[in-house]
Amino acid sequence: MPSNIPADTAATQHDLIQRYQDYRTRRFLKHERTWAKSLPGWRTRARRRTLVVALVATFLFMFAVGVLCAVGIQWAPLLWLPACAVFFPVFTVLQIVSGRQGDAPEAALDEFEVAQRNSARSIGLTITQYLMMIPAFYLVFGATFTDGADPNMAYAGGLMVLTVLVAGGSAPAMILGWIRPDPDPEA
Repeated sequence: MPSNIPADTAATQHDLIQRYQDYRTRRFLKHERTWAKSLPGWRTRARRRTLVVALVATFLFMFAVGVLCAVGIQWAPLLWLPACAVFFPVFTVLQIVSGRQGDAPEAALDEFEVAQRNSARSIGLTITQYLMMIPAFYLVFGATFTDGADPNMAYAGGLMVLTVLVAGGSAPAMILGWIRPDPDPEA
């Protein structure tokens, strides 16, 4: 702990964080019990991979909507609605069938699962950082070339940023859904 923080304040902060982590673990385990038997036919590796491919296609479509907005197609923002209508249920199903391991608290996982989760999170962060350069360069250079006069640029850039953030945030669940083996058949 930094020396400029009084010991009682540091202990209080630690207790607060520990209580939150305990609450998160209890909530995670409760939800895990609730959803553990849901969608049994979608828990196979092949089905999870189908969901991951569907999410990748959805993110590409979302990014394309941003590009269409950038070129000034007036009806293009309406395409964002079907993309969201696909994303939310597909991502929710992937989370259910993969056990939400990508955002599980550490106390709810064993050592191997923690290592896999941390690796997937690291890859997700790297994906987010590199992909975020695309909309950042678009906005920076686009504003430079147009002197900020293009009214479509902010909206299109916002859609691109949102797409990259959602894709990066979804990446750990997608990675874990892709690499995890089929569940053991119950006796």
